[in-house]
Amino acid sequence: MGGNIYSVSCNVRYDPYLFFDGSLETSLPPVTSPPLPISVPLPPSQPAGEVDRGKKNESRTVIIIAVSVVISLVIISTICACLWTRNKAIRRKPDIRDDVSEDEITSMSLTFDLGTLRTATSNFSDENKLGEGGFGSVYKGKLSDGMEIAVKRLSRRSRQGIGELRNEVELVKKLQHRNLVRLFGCCLEANEMMLIYEYVPNKSLDTFLFGPIRRLLLNWDKRFEIIKGIARGLLYLHEDSRLRIIHRDLKASNILLDADMKPKISDFGMARLFGGDQTQGNTERIAGTYGYMAPEYAMRGKFSTKSDVFSFGILVLEIITGKQNAGFGDSQNSSNLLDHTWKHWTKGKMLELMDRTLDQCPTQEVLRCIHMGLLCVQEDAIERPTMPSVVLMLNNDTVTLPVPLKPAFVVGASMVRLDQASTDSDFHASESDQSNSTVRPCSVNEVSITELDPR
Repeated sequence: MGGNIYSVSCNVRYDPYLFFDGSLETSLPPVTSPPLPISVPLPPSQPAGEVDRGKKNESRTVIIIAVSVVISLVIISTICACLWTRNKAIRRKPDIRDDVSEDEITSMSLTFDLGTLRTATSNFSDENKLGEGGFGSVYKGKLSDGMEIAVKRLSRRSRQGIGELRNEVELVKKLQHRNLVRLFGCCLEANEMMLIYEYVPNKSLDTFLFGPIRRLLLNWDKRFEIIKGIARGLLYLHEDSRLRIIHRDLKASNILLDADMKPKISDFGMARLFGGDQTQGNTERIAGTYGYMAPEYAMRGKFSTKSDVFSFGILVLEIITGKQNAGFGDSQNSSNLLDHTWKHWTKGKMLELMDRTLDQCPTQEVLRCIHMGLLCVQEDAIERPTMPSVVLMLNNDTVTLPVPLKPAFVVGASMVRLDQASTDSDFHASESDQSNSTVRPCSVNEVSITELDPR
C-alpha cells in the first residue's frame, strides 16, 4: 500500500493516495516584470590586510566544519559496525564460545606447569601413552607427591579447540560423583592445551568390550554393575547436580574403568549446560559420534536429556552383546546392532544376543536389560524413559516395563561408508575405531520407509 525509505541524505515516500489536500492541477502565480534596478552606493574599499584576514577566517571555518563532519561520520560508522557485529553474534548463537582467552580458563581451575607435566610423563614418552583419538593423546603421569594422573594432550590437528577445553573445565570442576571422572586442572603454555584427570588404570570400556581377550574379564555381574554405574552417573547429570547437563557424546570409549571396574563418565567437551527448568535445546553445530546419536539430534539438531538416554540404550546393548553399533555388519540382513536386536526380539530369541563369552547368567536379568535397552532407543524421544525411570527399572525387578516400539534407524541392510576426511568437521569418529571410515545405515533409494500395521 505504500512505504517510507529513510537514509542519511533524503527520505522517500510513496502511497496510493494523495499526499496533500488540493488539486492535482496547481495554478502558477502570474509572471510579473522584474523591478527596476536601484542603484546602491558601494561601500568604501577595505585595506588589503583586512581582506586577507577575512579569507583566513573563512578558510578556518571551512576546515573546522570539514573536520567535524569527518569525525561525525567516523563515529557513526563505528557505532553501526559495532551494532552489526553484535547482531551477527546474537544470530549465530554458538554452542561453545570461540573467543575464550587463556587467562579466563586459567582463572577457573588449578593450572599445571608444562615442565611439571613433562617430568611426570617422561616428556610425553610413548611408554606412558595410554591411548590416542581424534582429540590427541592421553599419557599417564606421576607427580612428585606420588599421585598418578592422566594427561589429555590436544593435538594441533584436533577439531577440538580452546572453546571445548573451556567447556570441559567449566563443567567438570562443578561436578562431584563417583561415576564421573575427576578433573584436576589444565595447562595452557607454549601453544599446548592439556587437561589433567585422575588416573583410571583400566582405560576405557571399549578396550574390554570389543577386544578378543580382555572381554573375557567382563562376566555378567561386572557388566551389570557397569550398566548401573553409567545410569547413576547420567541421573546425576540430568537431575541431581546443581546444573542439568546433557553429555551429547556418551559412548563406550568415554566410559573409563577404575581399579575395581567401576565406570566413570568422561569427556565433557561437547556437553551442554541447562539452567532452570530447561530440558531441551537446538543447535546448528552437530557434535557427537555416529552410531550413538539420537535421530532427532543427528537430523534436526534437537537435543535433550532423552538424547543421552538414546546413547545409553546403545551402550546397554553393546555391553550385553559385545558388538559395536558403529560399524556393525551382519550377513543375516542386519544393518546395525539395533536392527539385529529388534529381529531377535520379534522372534523371541533374545538370549541369542548375549556375548558368547558369557555363561551362567541370570536369564531374567539379562532379558530385562535388553528390554530396557530397546525402550531407550525408540525413535520418538517422548516414548523413551527418563534416567530416574531407568535407574528404577535396573534396581527394582517388580516394575512392569512397557512394550518397546521399533527402534530408530532400522531401514534394512544397506550401509553407506563415510570417509572421516569427508565428513562434517563437527563430527568425530570413535576413539577406539582403528579404521579410517565409519558407517551409517540408509535405505536403498535414500528415502524414508513406512511400514503399515493393521489396527
